[in-house]
Amino acid sequence: MRHGCGISESMLTRCALILVLALSPVLAAAQEYVTVPRRLSDEAFYRLVACAAPPGGECAKPQVRWPEDRRLSLSVSISFIAPNFPGYRLDLVDQAIDRAIAEINGSGAYLVLDRSYETDADIRIYLLDTPSGGVIDGTGNLQLDGEELAAGRVALRTIHGRIEEAAIAISRDIRRREIGSVVLEEMVQALGLATDILSPAYRDSIFNERSNAVVWLRGQDAEALRRHYPRF
Repeated sequence: MRHGCGISESMLTRCALILVLALSPVLAAAQEYVTVPRRLSDEAFYRLVACAAPPGGECAKPQVRWPEDRRLSLSVSISFIAPNFPGYRLDLVDQAIDRAIAEINGSGAYLVLDRSYETDADIRIYLLDTPSGGVIDGTGNLQLDGEELAAGRVALRTIHGRIEEAAIAISRDIRRREIGSVVLEEMVQALGLATDILSPAYRDSIFNERSNAVVWLRGQDAEALRRHYPRF
């Protein structure tokens, strides 16, 4: 099981996406990953990561997206740093955020992420003193506090399929060599592509359930993001 964020129907020992649907808070978990034996067509791959659809099957969860009027100015910030979050990891996360923004902006998808240094960004990153397997507390984010954390966790607040805000939690225990991949994956998931793929054919994918090694968006990963946010 990987340390990055996959999606599950129960409280994960790894991490989860929480969707807050409709006008009142309703928590809904979704499928963590889909297993496939071989590489898929671009369309099948996209549907898998966007709505947990198995090849030739129906979506297992709704698709969610940032609204059109916000896609070209999505802000990303480190909104909270726990006093005991390791300093060297803070530096690595900070650098990984900039690289992830560059990868996403260079993917060809119709959206633009901007680095912000305000705490109320669209995508807020929380660097926590929570150990791997611990429970998040004290962030003030209702979708994060009280939930279990592994290396990373994504929480989205959505209304009728529109992403209103996203929060990413990072554990103090995240492995140094995995920071770049986890940060990129969590940020892509914060854009609505929230299902991983389990397959030996996808070792080169950011969505690979069993690895945190990929630090770029290429091939079907970038194509999936372009399909989710197409140019008009």
